[in-house]
Amino acid sequence: MTYDLAGKRVYVAGHKGMVGSAIVRRLAREDCEVLVADRRVDLREQAEVRDWFAANRPDAMVVAAAKVGGIHANDTYPAEFLYDNLMIEANLIEAARQAEVEKVLFLGSSCIYPRMAPQPIPEDALLTGPLEPTNEWYAIAKIAGIKLAQAYRRQYGCDYISAMPTNLYGPGDNFDLANSHVLPALIRKAHEAKEAGEDSITIWGTGTPRREFLHVDDLADGAVFLLKEYSGEEHVNLGSGEDLPIIDLARMVCEVVGFHGDIVTDTSKPDGTPRKLMSGDKLAAMGWKATIGLREGIADAYRAFLAGEGKA
Repeated sequence: MTYDLAGKRVYVAGHKGMVGSAIVRRLAREDCEVLVADRRVDLREQAEVRDWFAANRPDAMVVAAAKVGGIHANDTYPAEFLYDNLMIEANLIEAARQAEVEKVLFLGSSCIYPRMAPQPIPEDALLTGPLEPTNEWYAIAKIAGIKLAQAYRRQYGCDYISAMPTNLYGPGDNFDLANSHVLPALIRKAHEAKEAGEDSITIWGTGTPRREFLHVDDLADGAVFLLKEYSGEEHVNLGSGEDLPIIDLARMVCEVVGFHGDIVTDTSKPDGTPRKLMSGDKLAAMGWKATIGLREGIADAYRAFLAGEGKA
């Protein structure tokens, strides 16, 4: 069931974001033409999306466009996280059907799984329990995207697939302390503490929750692999296969950045899901695995931060 990208016009929705830009970089190694939409095209507006598809006629699409953020952002902007993401994915998938796009890959998030899902989390754990309250708005939108892709396969015979990446990081990340995810926030905190000569940094929660991380270039490689090699209704987990406690992650970041002070835990802040490690058995059986180690990846993310390759 290989989908040959040679000579295809591949639209990357969300090409300016961390994930989208990594996929654009990865597709440069394929014999295809990469299409991107002008930022003036509001993906939340159905008519604008439909008109863009009619004018550009892509053969394939990767849906990497989304409103994203960490626990604080999800808690502060629940309506935006739900509405914006629902509109983006619905408009893109329906416009793709109308334009007879051959292949679509929808990218979700590991937060779709129940808060107390079995570890490592298999794909069939979806919708088997309550979600983590701190990011349920984003999770519900992403679950809707998966189901939309499945519904279009069933009703219209569209070759639409979904992949669920784990926690991502790397060049192009959001390093804003108020709205970023944990790893880029740690990089910025450690760097600023080092520059200011401070003797400690503070992290949210107890530091005990375990998280899995995947460098965005590994994600892009896995996404292109699935675009070419997979055609099925069930979504596919896309991760590194390893996790660690947040406190150990903080120590590793401090070592890479060169900050030698203490790490203080703020237990008044939420921990989020106790553990979130996804099973990668399905993707491994297809012949793909991540290649960028966490310490190596953090060093690359720190280089990108110093170079200004991301949101501050």
